[in-house]
Amino acid sequence: MAAFREHTGTLAVLNQDNVDTDRIIPARFLTMVTRSGYGELLFKDVRGVGCPLDDPAAKGATVLVVGTNFGCGSSREHAVWALQQAGFRAIVAKRTPSAPGYSDIFRQNAENCGLLLIEVAEAHHEVLIEIGSGASVTIDLEAQTIRVDGTSLVFEIDPVTKRAMLEGRDLIGRTLVAEAEIDAYERRMPLYVSPGGSPRL
Repeated sequence: MAAFREHTGTLAVLNQDNVDTDRIIPARFLTMVTRSGYGELLFKDVRGVGCPLDDPAAKGATVLVVGTNFGCGSSREHAVWALQQAGFRAIVAKRTPSAPGYSDIFRQNAENCGLLLIEVAEAHHEVLIEIGSGASVTIDLEAQTIRVDGTSLVFEIDPVTKRAMLEGRDLIGRTLVAEAEIDAYERRMPLYVSPGGSPRL
């Protein structure tokens, strides 16, 4: 997957809590056998007049601002693919004392597909909401900041996730970093011999 270091783009604001994966990508589209073609289906059942993503100011946005508990519901990587294929590089959610920014399963799927998830406190979230769709922002992952309208908003991120995103490594890629050590361990281990006498790896 592509590494994420710094990205400048425009905001799209979808200030809603508990947006589930079926709203992000309806289940009836999960029968497609390819990994492409999901971007145009993003939020398919709620698009149209009144949908914040159809605001002209949100056109071409690459950073999506959402509420709390985004990506709840059933697990589906398709939700992440749809967001990425619609052009989004990062999602910014609100974290409160009683609600996380993202569901755990969505968070893991996003991390493994290279979609940056950021959680900000309510005060910082309010800054982004007030600035609104169409505003230009710069996300600096190394510095853990969102720069917008002359303001720098600091965010926290798990250091393991941060390193994986900076290096562009999914779960397999992170495992292969230790490939030499894994090979050395396997060479040291004796073959397992079954009771019948046949060696097994």
